[in-house]
Amino acid sequence: MTAESGFPRTARLLKRDEFEGALRAPEWRSANRYFRVSARRNTVGHARLGLAIPKRMARRAVTRNRLKRIIRESFRVRQQWLPACDFVLGVRSAAIEGDNPALFSAVGELWQRAREQPCDGS
Repeated sequence: MTAESGFPRTARLLKRDEFEGALRAPEWRSANRYFRVSARRNTVGHARLGLAIPKRMARRAVTRNRLKRIIRESFRVRQQWLPACDFVLGVRSAAIEGDNPALFSAVGELWQRAREQPCDGS
C-alpha cells in the first residue's frame, strides 16, 4: 500500500480542540439515516476526518470497529476531492444494524453533499 492510498495521521483529527471546533461551531453539517457529519474549514489545505462513535451507541467493539473501517475507507477513496475542512462523522442508531454496502453508500452520499456544498459557504 502506498502512502497516497492509506489513511495517514495528517488526514486525521487527533486533538480535542480540532474535534470541538467542528462540533461546537460547524460551518456545515448534514445527516442521513445512518450518519451525521459536521465540518469546519481548516488551514492545513486538505480534508481531515474525526470519528465520534461512542460505546453507548455501539456497545460491542466489533461493531464500532466495523463502522470505523467503513467510514475510513469511504473517506480515503474520496479525500482528494473533498474541500479543505475538518469533518467529524458520528453514527446514528440505525447504523448499528445496517449492512456494509448500505453504510458505505450512505457515507458516500454525505461526502458528495460536502463536495457540492463545501463548508466555506461557497
